[in-house]
Amino acid sequence: MKQQFPDRLMQAVKAKDSRVCAGLDPRPELLPPDLSNTSDVVEATVRFCCGIIEAIAPYAVCVKPQAAFFEALAPDGLAAMWRVIEYAKQHGLLVILDAKRGDISSTAQAYARACFGLHNQASPAAAPDAVTVNPYMGADTIEPFLDVADSVQGGLFVLVKTSNPGSGDLQDLKTDCGHVYEKVSDMVCGWADQRTGECGYSSVGAVVGATYPEQLAELRCRMPRSILLVPGYGAQGSGARDVAAAFDADGLGAVVNSSRGIMYAYRQADQNWRQAAARAAGTMREDLNSVLH
Repeated sequence: MKQQFPDRLMQAVKAKDSRVCAGLDPRPELLPPDLSNTSDVVEATVRFCCGIIEAIAPYAVCVKPQAAFFEALAPDGLAAMWRVIEYAKQHGLLVILDAKRGDISSTAQAYARACFGLHNQASPAAAPDAVTVNPYMGADTIEPFLDVADSVQGGLFVLVKTSNPGSGDLQDLKTDCGHVYEKVSDMVCGWADQRTGECGYSSVGAVVGATYPEQLAELRCRMPRSILLVPGYGAQGSGARDVAAAFDADGLGAVVNSSRGIMYAYRQADQNWRQAAARAAGTMREDLNSVLH
């Protein structure tokens, strides 16, 4: 029987002693020189992503392909995305599809089935392990994702307190029940408590940005069963000490994402792009572990 998502993820964290999530945000204008001189941008993008996956597989536990960058390569971009997801899973990496979907229930059901690969485009081997979702239209927009995720032993990461500069415009507003992001975290807790794996963590996690370390520490306490997906490390300015509060006493309960800092590391160093990505992922693993061990 297939393990629940949190058990698969925490098992990978322990096996590799890593909390690294590598974001895959492929931009045609940033392809390495040896891949940019081609008319087939989609195939070059697949080769780039697969090369990054090979390079970082020893150091990362998961990858996070951003669906929008593949959708922008239409009409063949989605097929490319499924190829990349399948390649990552073949290399022992879990996959978090960064789709940030959220809509009325019937539309959300269609989104959920598509995101988890329940359609003809994706083979079962290409199904992501988890999907990011946006709850700010209300709890009813998340319920179809919960149903589909439950049916495939998958996970969700619900946006709670995001890393972007404007996140406070809505998420930090005060209500009679506290800040908006706190209310969302309470919703996440309710879903998480019903879906706990053997490791003690739930298949319903939360996205909490490293760029707001005080809220990160607060939300770690408010959502004790949720795995935190923490963006904002590296290119967005946060370091290992900023994310330390995301983890429990055993160094578990979170994965930290770096996209540009790994995928485009070659632009900051005179290195082969594969070697640069591997070094960036390895350095990130050591950096995170230095504040946890």
